[in-house]
Amino acid sequence: MKKSIIALSAILLASPVFAATTTDNTVAEAHKGADTAKEKLHKAQHEGQEMKLKSEHAAEGKSHTTGSKITEGAQEGWHKTKEGTEKGWDKTRQGAEELKNKATN
Repeated sequence: MKKSIIALSAILLASPVFAATTTDNTVAEAHKGADTAKEKLHKAQHEGQEMKLKSEHAAEGKSHTTGSKITEGAQEGWHKTKEGTEKGWDKTRQGAEELKNKATN
């Protein structure tokens, strides 16, 4: 009887540690899923903007000019820079949240 009480006490004392680990893993997975969804959304938006610019150039008869190619390349570069910056900020935000959670737990 005494051994079972000691074992039960040990389990009850350790349960918050297991709960915190499970919660952290769940939150990390949710962040990963949200980041993936946001990346897909932005990629689709950027592809739409690039197609719109190309169609405008085609309508103006400038689709094969040097100026249109430069404009389209600049827009594509800007989108990649913006996406990279957003990924960096997301990682920074998630890191700050993890530190905050570790400090409060």
